[in-house]
Amino acid sequence: MHLDEYMSLDATGLAELVASKQVRATELLALARQRADAVNPRLNAIIRRIDALAEERAADPELRGPLAGVPFLIKDLDQEYRGFPSSCGSRSLANDVAKQHALVTQRFLDAGLVVFGMTNTPEFGAKGITEPDYWGPARNPWNPQHTPGCSSGGSGAAVAAGIVPVAGANDGGGSIRIPAACNGLVGLKLGRGLSPYGPQAGEPLFGMVTQGVVSRTVRDSAAIFDAIVGPNPRAAYQVALPDTTFVEHIKNRPGALKIGYSASSAINAAPDREAVTAVEAAASLLEDLGHHVEQVDPPYDDDALARDFLTIWFAQLHCQVADIRKRIGARDSDFESGHTSDGRTRPIHRCAGAAACAGQPQQLHPVPGEFP
Repeated sequence: MHLDEYMSLDATGLAELVASKQVRATELLALARQRADAVNPRLNAIIRRIDALAEERAADPELRGPLAGVPFLIKDLDQEYRGFPSSCGSRSLANDVAKQHALVTQRFLDAGLVVFGMTNTPEFGAKGITEPDYWGPARNPWNPQHTPGCSSGGSGAAVAAGIVPVAGANDGGGSIRIPAACNGLVGLKLGRGLSPYGPQAGEPLFGMVTQGVVSRTVRDSAAIFDAIVGPNPRAAYQVALPDTTFVEHIKNRPGALKIGYSASSAINAAPDREAVTAVEAAASLLEDLGHHVEQVDPPYDDDALARDFLTIWFAQLHCQVADIRKRIGARDSDFESGHTSDGRTRPIHRCAGAAACAGQPQQLHPVPGEFP
């Protein structure tokens, strides 16, 4: 297989070739590494390589799974790989070696994916751009002067650049959806309780963060969801699982759907006209496909939504920094400027809600009705 062919196929297509013995997993890994070597110095999408382990895994004749042999990258935030540091984009955790796989990482491996590296992310996923001080900025392959989004920006850049067809990601406030938008990819955030979190990270943002991927095709995202969605007895939130697989579901014709869209901003800022035009073009396309489409502006208080989200966000950031200080003796200089004080000094932290969040041990995972 040539590199051009590798880059033209999605994970599902590559897995089919491996299963039919038309290509070997070792060949795919070599092509992924070749592409990474060519573009990563410019993009800084991958911050750590684990080539030796990947080579051993790709050569394993017993490698099995629906996506067996497909090269893959995990995010350097809450997708820990046993035996390697998971820095969360922070100097403070640069040598914090994971003692076990994250649950979602184990499910990626159970699906047969061949992990050969970790992708760039902002410190603790807390920026709107993937520019950690420790690792340096990730860049958008469409235009290296632009950001690939956050906080799964490294994964988004790697997929858009053709290094891998799909890569690990997670999302609390847009960290799958933003890189998907910035890089022209598929990005869907699963609902709470469907994909496994932990055991190291607990349930970030009290369950708002879910695990997933960014990909180039809907069917690849569906295949990954089938691999990672499933019961987790230790999860704080137990939900009913789908009654059919995601892959089977996307094969069904939905008929005419009623679709609402909004071209306005939820944060009292005027969207760029180019963005509005793109949204309206998508709405028009859906109408042409026979769906009923109407503009609907969400009926909620934008300011209250932003205030409540930031209250929880910075309360957790304060707790996270405090835990790292206590657990490994990190100093102020080990964190980016602002992250040692954000949770204590921002006005939102003085409100009762933030104080309530900050006082909750993360492992207890309170649900909304349990807050004071």
